Amino acid sequence: MRQVRIGIDVGGTFTDAVAIDNDTYEIIAQEKIPTTHGAKEGVAEGIITVLQNILEKNHIAPEEVVFIAHGTTQATNALLEGDVAVTGVLAMGSGMESSRAQTASDVGNILLAPGKFLSVLHEYVETEDATAAADQIREKLAALQQAGAEVIVATESFGVDDEANEKFVMKMAREMGLYATGGHEVSQLYGLRVRTRTAVVNGSLIPKMMETADMTEACVKRSGISASLMIMRCDGGVMTVDEVRRRPILTMLSGLAAGVAGVLMYERLSDGIFLESGGTSTDISVVKDGRVMVRYGEVGGHKTYLSSLDVRTLGVAGGSMIRVERGKITDVGPRSAHIAGLAYEVFSPALADPHLELVAPLKDDAPVYASVVGSDGRRVSLTLAGAANLLGSVPENDYVNAGKAGREATRVAWGALGKALGCSAEEAAQKAMDIAADKIWEIVARLIREYELSPQVLCLAGGGGSGGVIVPYLGRWKDIRWKIVKNAPIISTIGVAMAMVREVVERTVVQPSEEDIRAIRREAMEKVLRSGAQESTVEIAIEIDRQANILRAVAMGATELRKHEGAERALSSEELQALAAQSMELPPENVKESAAAGAWHVFDGQYKKRILGLIPVKKHKVRVLNRHGVVCLQREALGAIVCTKAELEAELKSLLEDTVEYGATGGELPGLFAYYGEKQLNLSGLASREQVLDLMKLEAELLPEDEKIIVLAVR
Repeated sequence: MRQVRIGIDVGGTFTDAVAIDNDTYEIIAQEKIPTTHGAKEGVAEGIITVLQNILEKNHIAPEEVVFIAHGTTQATNALLEGDVAVTGVLAMGSGMESSRAQTASDVGNILLAPGKFLSVLHEYVETEDATAAADQIREKLAALQQAGAEVIVATESFGVDDEANEKFVMKMAREMGLYATGGHEVSQLYGLRVRTRTAVVNGSLIPKMMETADMTEACVKRSGISASLMIMRCDGGVMTVDEVRRRPILTMLSGLAAGVAGVLMYERLSDGIFLESGGTSTDISVVKDGRVMVRYGEVGGHKTYLSSLDVRTLGVAGGSMIRVERGKITDVGPRSAHIAGLAYEVFSPALADPHLELVAPLKDDAPVYASVVGSDGRRVSLTLAGAANLLGSVPENDYVNAGKAGREATRVAWGALGKALGCSAEEAAQKAMDIAADKIWEIVARLIREYELSPQVLCLAGGGGSGGVIVPYLGRWKDIRWKIVKNAPIISTIGVAMAMVREVVERTVVQPSEEDIRAIRREAMEKVLRSGAQESTVEIAIEIDRQANILRAVAMGATELRKHEGAERALSSEELQALAAQSMELPPENVKESAAAGAWHVFDGQYKKRILGLIPVKKHKVRVLNRHGVVCLQREALGAIVCTKAELEAELKSLLEDTVEYGATGGELPGLFAYYGEKQLNLSGLASREQVLDLMKLEAELLPEDEKIIVLAVR
């Protein structure tokens, strides 16, 4: 019996579904229906409809489905629209910390969008033991409930060290018929104000998200599918419905994460900018060394402990309308043809004798957006997709390539704008594309600088229905390598279907010990298993941020027994060497493969550098590529070891002795990376040789004695 993965992406306008063969990664089927916002069961009704369509039309039996997940914009939309529950904070503290705890936990109302606030109530109990202050806590909870709180957030200064008091308050609140969450449920980091604020946002989403989760889960069960329903997270992973009921905040921005998750499954992207364009907006995210970049998210301009993909959104896309003011084109977007309820000129029959009319898409807008009206009264919008087609910059066979007929209809429509402005249709389209490209490039250039992306391997990757509108034009304009990703229009839905279970555990620890590392690994394993991962597929990476004193464990695993290695074929040694040489900007003959282990290939590139412009010194660039050709490390080499597990401790001590640099503050460890099997370990945050040895000992515990391991010391 074949095994099928199903992904469902619930967007603001459409709900898409895709079925993928679990073994071959081939797309079996795809479906699209309007999102059912107004239905009795909400968006859940659309999910079950599109699910039934994809099963019945393509003869997929429910028992063939081994994985089903959906991504949703519901949490994001709820925050943007202010559709959240009034939340009451019950804070606790004692002793010298009491005054600070009372102040820090009072986060106030949180601005969500212009004119939209999350209402937050606050009460405080001074106590070391919540059970001893039960009567006082019950009284405070009753006051919050009477004031309108639907959800209680229990928070305490050091609740991350001992959760007992927060759990006691949560239990009591639930007994009183209130929803409840605690600061410890959303983060294990110190920082009472940020942790409380994150918990408040999480709590405010619980009632609405629980209702939707319950209905969606019931709908999926009615279809006969036995696989557990998974929900997309904002960091590109998935989690169970039970986890959504507890931590709905993790679904915020999950729609943005799905696209880049799909790209990493399908494309060989080392350093790149992924631009996913729809009709109204473009989401821009970063891939560096083959990994998507993550940061703490913000709500209402305030930092939270929500770890999400670093995605920047701009109101420019294929359906963006053209702004015309004072006889010239002044801007593109943010309004789109969809918002205005108008057809695209490029996908409509040519108009007869058209003339320009400026319209206001929404009631409060100024009438500055360009539309064209034909002699028969038909009205269409001038769009960025039309401009790109008219200029011939959309690739052949692209989703938005309208062909010869579409270009001719567009030329007629844009001719009306050109006539009003005193230029040709093509000149008007060129001006619109230049304005849009300039706005997008401002964000792209900033991300390239922030993340120090390598210009040698940098690639602009386009996805979404309008990827072909933006990316080819921008790539040619800036002379940067570009591509439209495979299955671009449904890449987000594919990302949902192919997602892995992911959990992150963070703790504030100064100089973490071996026991600290063991403890956080255990916790990360427990969380990722609770979220639906199969234990045999789980990999855990330990990261240490010395500047912030944060110890972090990132656990990832699959929901069935086989891990996915990506759809790309493995490259030959010659192909890998050519990619490494391109990355280094060195002749291929100067680049040699120096080591290989598991999925990893290490290339050394020798070059000469002059000190003070006089003395030539030999230097070495190092590149680590995986079997599919993704450049996963780009540094200058200081040293390396290739050994078995049995030899690791002695070889690692020798490498550290050779590469530690001594200065005024003592020995400074080099950057360290380890490779074996399918795993890459970043050891660069560790502060001492003992920590390096302890962590590698832990990581290698279950490896066979003859397992080949590579460790690189880099600058």
